[in-house]
Amino acid sequence: MTPNSFFSGSGRVRVFAATVGLIFVVAFVASAPAATNLPPADPQSAPTEISALRTELARHDRRYHQEAEPEIGDFDYDQLRQRLRSLEQAFPTVAAETSGLAEIGDDRTGRFKTYRHCERMLSLDKTYSESDLRAFHARLAHLLGREDLSYVIEPKFDGLAVSVTYERGRLVRAVTRGNGLEGEDITANVLMIRDLPRQLRATSDENPSNPIPEAIELRGEIYVSLAEFRRINEEQEAAGVRGFANPRNLAAGTIRQLDPKEVARRNLEIVFYGVGACRPETARPATQSELHARVRQWGLPGVANTWKARGADELLSAVAALGRGRATFAFPTDGAVAKLEPVASQRLAGETESAPRWAIAYKFAPERAQTRLKGIAIQVGRTGVLTPVAELEPVELAGSTVTRATLHNRDEITRRDVRIGDYVEIEKAGEIIPAIVSVNLARRSSSARAFVFPEACPECGTPAVQRPGEVAVRCPNRACPAQLRRRIEHFASKECVDLDGLGPATIDALADRGWVKDISDLYRLRLLDRTVLSKMTGKSVDHLLERIEASKHAELWRFVYGLGIPQVGAVAAKEAARRFGSLEALGAADLNGDSLNQAVARHFSEPRHRAELAGLIAVGVQPKGNSVAEAGASDRLAGKVFVLTGALPTLTRAQATEKIEAAGGKVADSVSKATSYVVAGKDPGAKLERAKALGVPTIDEAELVRLIKK
Repeated sequence: MTPNSFFSGSGRVRVFAATVGLIFVVAFVASAPAATNLPPADPQSAPTEISALRTELARHDRRYHQEAEPEIGDFDYDQLRQRLRSLEQAFPTVAAETSGLAEIGDDRTGRFKTYRHCERMLSLDKTYSESDLRAFHARLAHLLGREDLSYVIEPKFDGLAVSVTYERGRLVRAVTRGNGLEGEDITANVLMIRDLPRQLRATSDENPSNPIPEAIELRGEIYVSLAEFRRINEEQEAAGVRGFANPRNLAAGTIRQLDPKEVARRNLEIVFYGVGACRPETARPATQSELHARVRQWGLPGVANTWKARGADELLSAVAALGRGRATFAFPTDGAVAKLEPVASQRLAGETESAPRWAIAYKFAPERAQTRLKGIAIQVGRTGVLTPVAELEPVELAGSTVTRATLHNRDEITRRDVRIGDYVEIEKAGEIIPAIVSVNLARRSSSARAFVFPEACPECGTPAVQRPGEVAVRCPNRACPAQLRRRIEHFASKECVDLDGLGPATIDALADRGWVKDISDLYRLRLLDRTVLSKMTGKSVDHLLERIEASKHAELWRFVYGLGIPQVGAVAAKEAARRFGSLEALGAADLNGDSLNQAVARHFSEPRHRAELAGLIAVGVQPKGNSVAEAGASDRLAGKVFVLTGALPTLTRAQATEKIEAAGGKVADSVSKATSYVVAGKDPGAKLERAKALGVPTIDEAELVRLIKK
């Protein structure tokens, strides 16, 4: 552990806060939330249940904080934790006789050096109840002697808590929360986050009231956007690796990679919303709102969406407003955090051993539904992975009708003991993907039957295999019709070479006739049988052929991504294109180098993949943008951040993003002070309103094109 060497005066603040806290601790404990279940009538059974709950929660803490692979959702975990608290309060003597469970989970893994926080990094008390929110306000009102307390309400980002230290404006350290006293030093990985500046923006004539402290611990969250979560899970599925259950798991798992280059390939983001130690104290923002303003003025990613409230009624209204608007957020959020506005009031309220008394997290309970599992279908992906999908009796969930849910893989079915005919509970994992979270065993009938996972591919009959170290079961037959169709769909998609007009029905027709047996066959098509393609007019057939011919000169990275190299998604494909420069160089890659080199080399070491690549070269495919110099030639939009909203007149979202990135700019998911322009089309939505509120310039497609060409 590395000792901290500054902020020597911060101890006096903690002593003062602790003293105030002791005076009022009785009031806070007395109004704690009610237990989720009543304590047992027989005190003799309390030791057994307390011990069992502590063991179970310790296991879940390890799975959540250290392994980033939780087995249960936050709501279920919080219910278990509250049950334990209620028992420990009801039977304090019994609880004292056994070792307790830390209120703050410990995220230290032993894989990184540790560093001691200059000021403790606490967690937050949580609630799912509006009555608890009112009780939170009542406790603070009693403590501070006034009812009209002012609050700031922020989205609760669902990621990994981090403390980043700046000394004289320079980033020197990033540390996980750990056990609250010390965490793991993840500085090298955090430096891979693109939006995180190494140096705070200094005071200027336009910004004279934002001095840079000598040293400051800024508290925040590392997360991935919902769009990035979807992208990476698609890559995981293609590689035969189980996808991440939610964005938080992805962020936590990524930031603990031992190779920073691997971290850089996933677009992590960071947001700041709190302060630990600060020197001098006079540099500490006086209110929570002032902190948010300072963060933006320093050039750091801050919280773009906040609400203000005064008193209990406005507090509840603000939390409800945040809940209604969170569907438009580009980042994962599972609740709202209410904080006292004045820092002086925060200090008076103090803190417990685990959480500040001046803040609380109101978590939105996950919407769940129960329905019957009618069957399990097996989907064959483009890389041969056999994915089980639950077929459900239709049920309404989170505003939509759900008829299917993911079961991930064969092991997941066994672990949950899911049987056809069972009544299952589903929720949207990460509020994105419908997933089965439990089986209602009380409703299991004698007719419920176990699902037998196929030993052969349901499409081509080839015996299935499971590679060492993978959870996925695969069809190894590259010529499998299902794999071929999915590979062509992927290659032809807008995200790859964009063969407009080559939809699933057309692909099925081409594959069924044997006209397309691999990707290079697309470039050998000349006349299409209009009987097979009866829904296409002669003009659309000609259009498709023109698109196929034109795609021979698409950007190299689109071919790299379109070829479906395991573990090489769109971001890595762009890096591979810059690095190798041509299809021929890709095929000649060797195993020397980093994981990207190795992934490319392994893929093209297989004869069928080399043959596919040779086929593309033979039909005249000559991608553009092959060299590092070409890829980085344009920097017209360097340093500019764009947000796209609404439907543009001529460009798709992917095409606009491509043009911006090719000119050196960046496209973000949400509007903040760091946004340079919002590009608005038809029906722009909430992002446009946010841009107006922040004073961010709004442009249309024509102006975007002008900026690119300027």
